[in-house]
Amino acid sequence: MIKKIIITPFRKFVQIESFSGILLLIATIIALVWANSSFVDSYKSLWEYKVGFSTPILELKKPLLLWVNDGLMAIFFFLIGLEIKREFLIGELNSLKKISFPLFGAIGGMSVPVLFYIFLNNNPDTSVGWGIPMATDIAFSLAVLNVLGDRVPLSLKVFLTAFAIVDDIGAVLVIAIFYSGNIDFMLLVYAFILLGILYALAFRGYYSKYIITSLGIIIWILFLKAGIHPTLAGILVAFSVPIRQKIDTPSFIENLEQITDNIKKAKISSDPVLSKEQIAEIDCLQYWTDRYQSPVQRIEHNLHGWVAYFIIPIFALANAGVAFSSATAIDTAIVINIIICLVLGNSIGISTIVLLAKKFKIIEVPKDIGNKHIIGVAFLAGIGFTMAIFIAGLAFKNNPVYIDSAKIGILIGSLISAVIGFAVLRWSNSNKVEPEKIN
Repeated sequence: MIKKIIITPFRKFVQIESFSGILLLIATIIALVWANSSFVDSYKSLWEYKVGFSTPILELKKPLLLWVNDGLMAIFFFLIGLEIKREFLIGELNSLKKISFPLFGAIGGMSVPVLFYIFLNNNPDTSVGWGIPMATDIAFSLAVLNVLGDRVPLSLKVFLTAFAIVDDIGAVLVIAIFYSGNIDFMLLVYAFILLGILYALAFRGYYSKYIITSLGIIIWILFLKAGIHPTLAGILVAFSVPIRQKIDTPSFIENLEQITDNIKKAKISSDPVLSKEQIAEIDCLQYWTDRYQSPVQRIEHNLHGWVAYFIIPIFALANAGVAFSSATAIDTAIVINIIICLVLGNSIGISTIVLLAKKFKIIEVPKDIGNKHIIGVAFLAGIGFTMAIFIAGLAFKNNPVYIDSAKIGILIGSLISAVIGFAVLRWSNSNKVEPEKIN
């Protein structure tokens, strides 16, 4: 029963991320076809179209592309923040023993690709792109694992998910420290005052989605105007969402039984509507349900579909459209560098550090995960699509040629990593892994 409670939601999470990877692929193909068709002008004009508002106090007018990258992606980062908080408090990262395996993988997956990039880069103007190959795209990588089905153990998917979350933490820190503009510290102080208010409310166990949404939007604007990338506001606001339930299970069951009894005793209307007594009990049920659910869990559940099925595919549609015509200026050195970093940097970095840590018994690897599984996942970690493109846009924001070159390298490198990772895992064991029984 306990295994069912833990494993079944994770399998649902994997299925959502896997289907998101399929949508991501479809959106990427559409963007590439659109950008290389006779309708390329409509593609460019759509994402360059300015949308916003202007008031005597505040003006916010940005191209549609930036609303996607700064606005919608802030929601994506908000969801990452919720996942990070949950994993650190009650999930796969809540103890040193649990975090050690994915942590060593993430160290290799972040540090070695960066070292590869710095070593291979010969152009001072492109040196700022070192952060591009350091983050794994969880949607694409889990989609590849899901295609393998029972040939890979569920514990490998848990490892990849935990690894990607640790990886995201590193990418977020890199964005905050190295890819933000000139900082207006006064506006930043105002933002942190509001964050302090949210954290104080969370500490006292108070939660209101209206307060978090309102203050979150203001904090987002303050970060934007302060020169800190506004998506980071999503992470910080997410940490203010309480994880604790206001009532425990026995109390909820007791109230649920009382509500059920009251509904049975209530007057039943002959019309196809509820009586006043029934409506009152339904309101009570809603009240106790809200108190029973963890705010972090509820918001994460409600947002996951929107992020996976809408925000990430829209991001891909807006950012993956690179023209491959002969007239397009491409920096070949960036393309080759990023391909090598994604494919070799991640595979060598992750597998070497994890296998060494395993050999010296610094970490404990689940028994159903073999060395070939680790090597295969290390290649899959080279699928750096979403976060890699995001960081490329920040690193080379003033040079479209470098951005397009980076995107081409990311697309090719991610494809190669996916194919090699799939092949290694597909042929690592000719026998299917027995699915874990759930009692």
